[in-house]
This record gives sequence, C-alpha cells and structure tokens, in this order.
Amino acid sequence: MQKRMGEAVARVARKVNETVENKTDSLDLANCKLIAFPVGIYKAMRSVTEGIHRISLANNELKSLTSRFVTTFSQLRELNLAGNYLHRLPEEVTSLLYLRAIDLSRNRFRRFPEPLATVAALETINLEENEITEVPVEKLATMASLRSLNLRDNPVGPEVRLLVRPLVPFDLLLSPEEPVPKA
Repeated sequence: MQKRMGEAVARVARKVNETVENKTDSLDLANCKLIAFPVGIYKAMRSVTEGIHRISLANNELKSLTSRFVTTFSQLRELNLAGNYLHRLPEEVTSLLYLRAIDLSRNRFRRFPEPLATVAALETINLEENEITEVPVEKLATMASLRSLNLRDNPVGPEVRLLVRPLVPFDLLLSPEEPVPKA
C-alpha cells in the first residue's frame, strides 16, 4: 500500500516537474489516484501557472475543487475533470475568463453547475453520465459562445427535451428517451 502511494506521489511530482522544466501549457495529472489537488503543486508551479492553459485531472478520486485551484490557474482554456466524485464547483469558476471547454462527465452532479452559465468564453460543456435532473435553460440560452452541451446519460426532465433549435443556439446532446412500457 505505501509503495503504491509512494509511486503515485512520484508520478505526480514527475509530471509537475516536466511541465515546469519544459514550460509547457499543459498539466496532465489524470489517473494519479488524487483525492485532492496537492497543495505543494501551487508552490512548485508558481513560476508557470499563468502559462498553463490545459489541465487534466481526469479519473482521479476528487470530491471537490478549491477556489484556490481556480484562482491559481486563471488562464485555463480547457479543464478535464471527468471520472471523479465531484458534485459542485466553486463559485470562483466564474472568474475563468478564457475557459472554452470543461469536461465534467462521469461525476456526481445532480444539478447543472450554475457558475458555468456565466463563463462567457465556454464553447463546450460535457456533463455526460451524471445524475442531473435540472438544467437552467434560460441561462444557457444566453451563452453566446456555447456550441455544445452534452447531457447524455442524465435523468433530465422532459422540459429539457423540448429545447430545440432555434430556441437554443448550441448542440444539445441527450440520450434517447426510453419508450413508455405498454400496460
């Protein structure tokens, strides 16, 4: 157990060092068994955080994202948080002025994360395989940059299914409706 933990920590440290040394615009910490974003990374990456445009924290065990994470990586354009245990986002997400794509698929959201509705640059939101029943339709319809909203495999209400072009100016992806069984 300790050996595996040590290997996971070493892998994270290696990936962070690669990003810092190569001054790349991406940080890939997918599949690292993280339960929280390591606080030590903020200090290690202090000199390059402004240049980080893509972060993947996919397939970890994150239960929350902190406001510090969002404010530290304020230049993000793409954020992949797929395959975690998230059920909400910090309000500070609204400060991600350059965020174009966010992947929140395979998490634990029961409601649409409303702070996303005010991120003006967002083009793609992936919320596939969550537990979302409610969607703020009116707010989403005002998102000028939004091109695609994936809500497949969510138990969304029937009112969301009524949203068709030209009511919403983006592609709305939903699972096919289950046929109603005949008595």
